[in-house]
Amino acid sequence: MNGWKILAFGAAVLGSAATAAAQEHQDVNDANNPLTPKITINLQDYYVPSFIDVPGRPHANQFLLRGLVPSDMSGLPQLFRFTLPVATSPEVPHGYVTGLGDLTIMDIFVLPKHGDVTFGAGPLIVAPTATDETLGNGKWQVGGAGIVVAPQDWGLLAGLGTYQASFAGQHDREDVRLLTFEPIVNLNLKDGWYLRSTATWNFNLENGASYIPVGFGVGKVFQLDKGVTMNAFIEPQYTVWNDGPGAPRWQVFAGVNFQFPIHRPTQ
Repeated sequence: MNGWKILAFGAAVLGSAATAAAQEHQDVNDANNPLTPKITINLQDYYVPSFIDVPGRPHANQFLLRGLVPSDMSGLPQLFRFTLPVATSPEVPHGYVTGLGDLTIMDIFVLPKHGDVTFGAGPLIVAPTATDETLGNGKWQVGGAGIVVAPQDWGLLAGLGTYQASFAGQHDREDVRLLTFEPIVNLNLKDGWYLRSTATWNFNLENGASYIPVGFGVGKVFQLDKGVTMNAFIEPQYTVWNDGPGAPRWQVFAGVNFQFPIHRPTQ
């Protein structure tokens, strides 16, 4: 009889451990899923220590304040996302300039799931809020964004694509037609740690100055009080293909993301 009790106790312990591991896996995926319906604040930074075929070995930095607010006002779940850069960029013929960049706003509608796969799509608009011409395009832009997320038993697969084109703004500035794609590959480890690769591919359809970087980094997800999640990461990214000068030779992407649960009133 005691043997059966020991076996039952062991099975309960193993079951509890498996449940905890599954919850940890889900928490890490939710922290990295661009379609997670939680209020989100991202404090992220790109540091570029060198550029390809640019004399003088200049560097640049771009701090990104990003946010996400879920809503279901239209009857379909949607995610309102914004990105506001604070950038430091080389200024010709010498020196650097620091200020605000262009504000990007997306409204992503989350579509019904197909199995475990989730799709999202919606409009995108860019406002010319840059405080210096070297920090923005000087053009109003409009376009669209699409997201697909496919959770895996080992981590997360996802992709975010955007297209934007200018329609108004400063007449003496170059028109904008930009296509981007961000592949997201995460491999979950133990204790909230994970490996990541999320470098964004940029295709300038107006002047051909395009480049494809590949990243490899590490992150950790922390569960804070009151259901708040913190996700800290660092990811070096190296450009493996470029068309034309001016692309980052390599860059370091790092940040801290916070997700806040939505407490809906009880009926």
